[in-house]
Amino acid sequence: MPICNPTDLMALLKPGARLLGLDVGTKTVGLALSDTRLVIATPLDTIRRTRFRDDAKRVVHEVEKHGVGGLVVGLPLGLDGRPTPRVQGVRQFARSLLAVIDLPLAFWDERLSTAAVERGMIEGKLSRQRRGEIIDRVAAAYILQGLLDRIGHA
Repeated sequence: MPICNPTDLMALLKPGARLLGLDVGTKTVGLALSDTRLVIATPLDTIRRTRFRDDAKRVVHEVEKHGVGGLVVGLPLGLDGRPTPRVQGVRQFARSLLAVIDLPLAFWDERLSTAAVERGMIEGKLSRQRRGEIIDRVAAAYILQGLLDRIGHA
C-alpha cells in the first residue's frame, strides 16, 4: 500500500483495526498501539535494531498479533519544519517496511516528542535507567496519540 496522509489513512482502515505507531531511531524502534476505537495510544514495545529483515519480522509479528490495519511513523522534522538528516533514513525504513507489509502508512511530525516524553518522566521521578528502558515506546505512543487527537477533531 502507498504512503498516504493521515486523513486518507483513516479512510483505508477496516472497522475495528488498530494503528501501530513507530518511533524509528538508529538503534531502536519504539512501538505503540491504538485501541480499536482509535482514541488512545498505548506504549507497546521497543525493538533493538539489528538487520532490517529481523526488525521487519518483529513489526509483522506485532501487526498480526494485534489486528493492525495501518502504520504511523514519526517523521523527525526540525524545529523550523524542515527535514533533518534523519528523515531520509526514516523514509527508507518506511519504504522498505511497505515492501514487506501491505498496509497503509502515514508519517506524523515527531518534533520534540522524545524531549516532551523525557520531561514528563523526569517530573514523574522515573530513574534514568527506567527512562532509558521505556522512552522509545512512550515516544511512539506520543506520536501516535498526536495523530489520533488530530483525526478525532477532524
